[in-house]
Amino acid sequence: MKIFRNFFFFFRKNKELLQNKFIFKKNNVRFGDFPTINGTIFMRNNGGEIYFGKSVKVNSRANANPIGGDTRTIMCVGENAILKIGDLSGISNSSIICTTSVSIGNKVLIGGGTKIWDTDFHPLDPIKRMQEPNKNMVSKEVRIGNNVFIGGNSIILKGVSIGDNSVIGAGAVVTKNVPENEIWAGNPAKFIRKI
Repeated sequence: MKIFRNFFFFFRKNKELLQNKFIFKKNNVRFGDFPTINGTIFMRNNGGEIYFGKSVKVNSRANANPIGGDTRTIMCVGENAILKIGDLSGISNSSIICTTSVSIGNKVLIGGGTKIWDTDFHPLDPIKRMQEPNKNMVSKEVRIGNNVFIGGNSIILKGVSIGDNSVIGAGAVVTKNVPENEIWAGNPAKFIRKI
């Protein structure tokens, strides 16, 4: 039984590695070294740039992370948009939608089920939304500094900058800039204390 189980895990890991390498090639992803990915990542690049730094780790399978492990990691990058993930960062079963720019620094930990969006997805004006629901949406750069920890199931919205060494509490909805060395939590996220 143990031999069968070991063979199953070996086969699954190699199958996932080949699938992820194909996905990276198909989406023109550049990287410092190929990331460690538990599961199979979902990625769509519509003419933007995607870069992974060195020693990046990604969980992308329902059982890869006991918290927030009910989905896989999703990355969608729009035309002329730039998604950059820094060295030694870890992402767990999260989604990143990049229509302009999402920059994630070095040594960033992104908890399970987190969503990072640099767009509103649809126009806020109801008339424009009825006429052309996928045009005239507002997009603004998201920047996450170095050594940031983002708790599981958080939402980081467009135009937000999170300073170095800051912590975002689990389930937070971040709508405005977070200075460095601070803890923020809640919906909407508010300052809790200095680190």
